[in-house]
Amino acid sequence: MAVTLNERSYEFAKKLIAAGHFVLDDRDAWSEHQPSARQENEFIAEHGFGAYQKWFLGVDDEEPEDRKDRYKFPYGDFTLVHRCGVLSAEVRAGQYKYSDIEVAAAHLHGMLDAPR
Repeated sequence: MAVTLNERSYEFAKKLIAAGHFVLDDRDAWSEHQPSARQENEFIAEHGFGAYQKWFLGVDDEEPEDRKDRYKFPYGDFTLVHRCGVLSAEVRAGQYKYSDIEVAAAHLHGMLDAPR
């Protein structure tokens, strides 16, 4: 599996955060806040995979572009960036040694935790 940073998604997340489209939720809230498979399918049906992929910091180039398995490390709910999702992506990327994704998630984490 060749998982790398999804640059388009990373730039999208930075723009969302800069515009104030985020939730400063607790670290452990991601299991409750991440979209369900049904919500993912509905989003894809309405917006397509081009919009869907922007919500994932990682991309597996060994998977087809029109498969959900291609996109890794979600960070939001298709509307807002969730701090808990960013933290989850940062930790998991570190565990799997995807340093480019870990660094990007850490930067987003810093943006979210910076004093406003």
